[in-house]
Amino acid sequence: MLNGKTHDNETLQDLTVEGANLDRSSFDSAAMKNCHFTNCTFRDARLSDLMTTGCHFDSCDFSGALLGGSIHESSSFTNCKFQGARLFSAVFRECKMTGASFPDADLGGAELHGGDWSYTLLPKAPFKAMNLRRVKLAHADFEGANLEKADLREADLTGANFSGAKLTGADLRGAKLDGIDLLTLGWKGVTIDTDQAIAIARAHGAKVIG
Repeated sequence: MLNGKTHDNETLQDLTVEGANLDRSSFDSAAMKNCHFTNCTFRDARLSDLMTTGCHFDSCDFSGALLGGSIHESSSFTNCKFQGARLFSAVFRECKMTGASFPDADLGGAELHGGDWSYTLLPKAPFKAMNLRRVKLAHADFEGANLEKADLREADLTGANFSGAKLTGADLRGAKLDGIDLLTLGWKGVTIDTDQAIAIARAHGAKVIG
């Protein structure tokens, strides 16, 4: 059980919490291990420098939460809401984020190391020059996002939405582009491999021989 609103520097392990209101609670520099939170709210909570390991957050609301400098190892945040949350310099290593939404969230300086970010909503995400190599981003929504000079090599971008996104200088070699309207993407300065070049040429009506 979580008693009180302040849990700074605490180590929380093997907790199972459902439907809890943890709004404006403080978990600064806390460590969570193998904890499960379902349908909980962390609105405007302080979670700076929090470390989670093997934790599961399902359908939780982190709107307005402060998560700057937090580190997450093999944790999941499925169908979680991060509206207006501050995730500056947050680190996600092999995390499952399926269905999470980040409208108006501050993701500047965040690090994504592998993991599954499928079906995430990342409108206007500031991912310029970010390393997104091998991250699974199938059906992610990057509308209006800044992906200039981003490293997207071998990323799974199947069915992703890049409407209004900036891709100048991005590296897409080896990335999966199935289900993407190749005619609508801006290819200026984008690095691609031979197979992708052929697919783009065919999308433009070219007859590729050989």
